[in-house]
Amino acid sequence: MRYVTRMSHDLDQRDRLPPDLVTLLADWPRDRWSDVPEFEGLAAFWLDRHLGFRDLMSGLRLDAQHVADGLMDPQRWQGRLLRGGEQLVQGLIGHHQIEDASYFPAMLQLEPRLARGFDLLDADHHALDGLLDGFVTSANAALQAPDARAAALAFHACLTPFERQLTRHLEDEEDLIIPVILKHQMR
Repeated sequence: MRYVTRMSHDLDQRDRLPPDLVTLLADWPRDRWSDVPEFEGLAAFWLDRHLGFRDLMSGLRLDAQHVADGLMDPQRWQGRLLRGGEQLVQGLIGHHQIEDASYFPAMLQLEPRLARGFDLLDADHHALDGLLDGFVTSANAALQAPDARAAALAFHACLTPFERQLTRHLEDEEDLIIPVILKHQMR
């Protein structure tokens, strides 16, 4: 899905959204989101989904570190990696599909001046697809490796760029999307 043809600010290179894409934050600042009566609907749901992704990433990273440090049983780690990894991958894929097919087009109609932002988020989804592929490959390698501690260390190293880019995307998406939801009282 493409909303505009020009792109800039790739996910792996940016540290925030361009100023012209966060103009709604002036009227809907992050620290006041929960004070808005409409927050308890779609906005709270959206942030809760994002928190879930952050928690899964954090748990996967911490578990890998614990195994590498000899603080967690490797078999327990493998089970947790299998379940948590599947939850993360399937959750992100489904979340991004719903955003691209439903939410972003609806929000674009409400805020056409943010078209470049929706295009940027769509490009992020494609970049994250590649990172998810790398995540799955690394997780599978870790699950099949004979040396669990070395595998956990290698897996932990693979998580760092993925987690950084996922966090960047989630924060940018929130800064663009939540003010639109609140402004237009989307349910």
